[in-house]
Amino acid sequence: MSMIDTEAFLRDLHELRKIGQFRTGVHRPTFSPQDMESRHWLIDRLTACGLQASIDGIGNVYGRHKGSGPHLLCGSHIESQNEAGWLDGALGVLAAVALARAGLPVDVCAFADEEGHFDGGFLGSRSIIGELSEDEIDRSRNRTDGTPLRDALRTAGLDGRPRMRLEAGRHKGFFEMHIEQGTQLEQGNLRIGVVTGIVAIWQWRLKVQGQQDHAGGTTMQERKDAGLTAVRLLAAIDAEFPRIAGERSTWTTGRITLDPGAPNIIPGTAEILFQFRDVSMPALERMEATLRALVREANRRERCTVSLVAVSKAIPALCDPAMMQALSAAAEQLVSDGWQMMPSGAGHDAQNIARHMPAAMLFVPSIGGISHHWAEDTSDADLALGIQVLDNAARRFLAV
Repeated sequence: MSMIDTEAFLRDLHELRKIGQFRTGVHRPTFSPQDMESRHWLIDRLTACGLQASIDGIGNVYGRHKGSGPHLLCGSHIESQNEAGWLDGALGVLAAVALARAGLPVDVCAFADEEGHFDGGFLGSRSIIGELSEDEIDRSRNRTDGTPLRDALRTAGLDGRPRMRLEAGRHKGFFEMHIEQGTQLEQGNLRIGVVTGIVAIWQWRLKVQGQQDHAGGTTMQERKDAGLTAVRLLAAIDAEFPRIAGERSTWTTGRITLDPGAPNIIPGTAEILFQFRDVSMPALERMEATLRALVREANRRERCTVSLVAVSKAIPALCDPAMMQALSAAAEQLVSDGWQMMPSGAGHDAQNIARHMPAAMLFVPSIGGISHHWAEDTSDADLALGIQVLDNAARRFLAV
């Protein structure tokens, strides 16, 4: 029988959103004073639930269940994007706290820097599975202000603490509850999404080399304008990708930097940060092949030279069938005509944990699909239903 306390769960969520409050959202960038305040607040919550709570050398907050197993691992992250939403990440952590409060054998984890404020991203979930090296920590910098990660850890009071690793064989599986960050559920008048898989994100850096020159004295025939070459290449990508991409593929130009970036100077270089996402490896491979072909064609046609560098290429994470079945059965029991199976279009800590144990995710609707913005929101009724489905599913999975 469920012992979940939905009122305490909602109260925790609304209390946490006061830390780093920004308009109706929060501002808790990784290792900021607001972020560290929220981590220590969480330690108090975990201790109150009877868990053995600690924070490690990369900022992971961990609550260890003291009783016998089999155990589940549950959680997400509690830092936010800059001036962003109150539920992204925090929902999954406090859902895990609610399961622990209800007496389930759950270890709770709030992973550090899922939001990628520092180079590399997913610092906490990669560290806890042993895939974050000391050399990478040495190299990592804050993507906004360039602060070395080592300095940020020292300022946050984490310098010198050991980094924890997951105990082999301790966990039967990992559950992560999250807002959808899209509109599929809302548009379908649905309240629960059982996630089938988490997309891989393939990041690229395109550099266009032209010739810096005077904007008035250089004729159009003579120019090697890196900015125009960059724009034409991106337009070609956007025209060609729909022909080869998957149904749920996405692609994004996150940043274009022109150098020297002055209105009276022809840009000599342009740098583009570009990514695409899909849960299907064949779709990802088609998009890479097309991107490379378009770069070759640009180098044939243009006066400027384009180079392409792969920044990172993750592997899609498919959710565990038995855990999906438990979530589906729970959703069917509690909201039989109000749920669906669906992929995750965003990256999550679950995709890293899935490399070491079975993992699954549960979505609740995002109002207007808004996320990574202070207007991000979900109704209390949908939040309450989500934790009830997760509790039901966790009990089903533990009983298998």
